[in-house]
Amino acid sequence: MLAKDFSIWEISMLLCFACSWPISIIKSLKTKIVIGKSPIFMLLLMLGYVMGIIHKVLNNYDIVTFLYAFNLLLISFDLAIYFYYIKKNKRDLLAKNRNN
Repeated sequence: MLAKDFSIWEISMLLCFACSWPISIIKSLKTKIVIGKSPIFMLLLMLGYVMGIIHKVLNNYDIVTFLYAFNLLLISFDLAIYFYYIKKNKRDLLAKNRNN
């Protein structure tokens, strides 16, 4: 059962992240450039969201749990875009460096 005593501050934090990830995703899709992004950083953030979900499920299952899951979905998509474009980005960079 969902608890009804959630933190507006936790919701605000997660909503800020939920607004930020689409900006990163859209930029990657438009430019097709992901060099400069850190997959390790994204994986650590994903781990943090997973830990947040586990905490919520075990201790305080409320609507905020779904915000953690939504953010996890967004960053997973961003990471998938990274792996989709990174090989091409590295090839392009290598070719550019050879030509200079």
